Amino acid sequence: MNGPTLKRRTFLAGAAATLAAPAVAQPAKTATLRFVPQANLTLLDPVLTTALVTNNHAHYVFDMLYSFAADSVPKPQMAAGAEVSADGRTWKIGLRDGLKFHDGTPVLARDCAASIARWAKREPIGQLLDKVVDSYGSADDKTIELKLKKPFPLLLTAIGKPDSSLPFMMPERLAQTDPAKQVTEMVGSGPYKFVAAEFRTGDRVVYEKNDAYVPRSEAPDWGTGAKIAHFPRIEWRIIPDPTTAAAALQNGEVDWWEQPLSDLFPTLAKDRNINLEIDNPKGRYSLIRFNTRQAPFNDPRLRRAIRLGVKQEDYMRATFGNDTSLWRTCRSAFPCDTPYELDQSADMPGDYDAARKALKDAGYAGQRVVLMNPTDFPAIRPLGLVTADMLKQIGMTVDLQEMDWGTLVQRRASQEPVDKGGWSIFCTYGPSLGYSNPATSGIMRGQGLAGWFGWYESAKVEQLVQDWLDAPDAGRQKALATELARLTMDEVPYVGLGQWFGKTAYRKSITGVMQGMAPYPWNVRPA
Repeated sequence: MNGPTLKRRTFLAGAAATLAAPAVAQPAKTATLRFVPQANLTLLDPVLTTALVTNNHAHYVFDMLYSFAADSVPKPQMAAGAEVSADGRTWKIGLRDGLKFHDGTPVLARDCAASIARWAKREPIGQLLDKVVDSYGSADDKTIELKLKKPFPLLLTAIGKPDSSLPFMMPERLAQTDPAKQVTEMVGSGPYKFVAAEFRTGDRVVYEKNDAYVPRSEAPDWGTGAKIAHFPRIEWRIIPDPTTAAAALQNGEVDWWEQPLSDLFPTLAKDRNINLEIDNPKGRYSLIRFNTRQAPFNDPRLRRAIRLGVKQEDYMRATFGNDTSLWRTCRSAFPCDTPYELDQSADMPGDYDAARKALKDAGYAGQRVVLMNPTDFPAIRPLGLVTADMLKQIGMTVDLQEMDWGTLVQRRASQEPVDKGGWSIFCTYGPSLGYSNPATSGIMRGQGLAGWFGWYESAKVEQLVQDWLDAPDAGRQKALATELARLTMDEVPYVGLGQWFGKTAYRKSITGVMQGMAPYPWNVRPA
C-alpha cells in the first residue's frame, strides 16, 4: 500500500486568509512599474544559467535576431530577414536599421556572430548547431554569415527558440567572454537598460527605458513585434513571502505579481482592482532532476525505483490544490499536448511497494540522498517536500536541505559528492514548449559534462537526437522521438511530476500584459 500523502502546504498555513496592510499606493499614470518576480535574481548572464528569472531579466536588456511567436514560428526581431544558399551550407542574416547598444555603439554583424558562437557552446540545440559550423562571421557590418559543414534546417528555430538559454545579442567584447564565466556588464540593445548602481540581490532590480530603442512596426506577439517600453522605469521588488506579496498587490504597493501562489487565487480573484489570468497557455512541466554523476543516483536502477514511486497527483495537488483546471497528470517523457506526447503510464504506477522492492533489488544500502529545495519559490518548494516524504516512505535516507532559490541555482553547478557539498536531487520546472522536441530538451539530452545540471550521459540518446535532426520526414522523426521517450523512461535522467498552467496577477491600473513564455515588459502601460 502506498504511504500517506503529505498534508497540503503545511508550510503556508493561513496563506489564503484575508490580507490587510497599510496601503502605499502610487498615483495613477505613474512613471514606475513595480513588479514582483517569481524568484530572486542572482545570476545576470542568460548564457551562463537556465534559470527562468535570469531569462526574464534578459528580455529587458537584450534582444534576439529571431524570436518566438504564439503560432510557434520564429519571426525576425533584430533581423531584417535571412537567406540560405542552395546547398544549405551558408546562412546570411541581415540586421534591420536603427540597432544600437546601450553604450551608444551600433549593433554590428560581428557582435551577433560572436554572441551566437558563445551561446552555442552551452545550449543544447546550440551545441548541435556548433558541431556543424565552420565559421561564425560577417559578410559586412549588417550581414551575419554562418558557414556550415552540412545543412542545418532548424537554424532559425535554434536562434529563435522560445524558452530559457536564449541567444541574446551582446557587444563582441562581452560575447568573447568564456561561456563558463559570467559577463561583467549588462550592455544589450533591448528596450530597457539595467541600472547596475541600484541592483541589490534579494531586494531590488531596476531598469530604465532605452530611449534609443527602435521598435519593429508589427504588433507585439509574445517575443516578437514592437517592443515598446511605456514605463520610464521598472522596479523588481523581491518579495519571497506569498502573503506579503499578495498584500502588496492588493494595497497598490506593487502593480504586477508574476506568479502568485495558487492558494491565493480565490482571494485575488475577488478583488475588483486585480486581473488574474493564465500567463503561458502552453503550460509548464515539473520534474525531479537527478545527479547522475554521483552516488547514489549514478545507478540507473535507483532512478527507476523513484520513477515507480512518483504519484503525480500528490505533487500537483500539493502545489496547485484541487482545481484541476490548473494542472493535469502527464506521464510522458515529452510534455502533453506537444507533438511527441506518448502515454507511458505503465512506467509510472505510483506504487510505493514496487519502488521499495526495486530499491532492495538494486542493493540500496541507506546511502544519503541530499535533496536541495528552495524555500522562496512556491511553484517548486512543495515538489521537494513531497519528494522528501516519498523517498522516506520507500526507505531512502533523506537529507532535505532547504535554501533560497538563488543559492540553489548556484549550488546545483557543483559536481562534488554529497559529503563535499554536492547534491543528489532537486525539483524544478520549465516551459512545456522548451521540452517538446529532442533537440531543445536539455533534460532529455545525454551530453554528460557538456549538458544540463545532473550531467546525464548517453551516446545512444545523442545519436538518436542527431538522427532526428537528419530524418527525411516527419514520420521518421516521430518514430525516433518515440524511441527516445522510451529510452528516457528506462534511463531516467528525470521524472516528470505533472503539467500546470499558472496565473499572473496585476492591478487594473495597468494594461497590455501579454501571454507568452515570459512576463514581457513591452506593451505594458498605464490603463
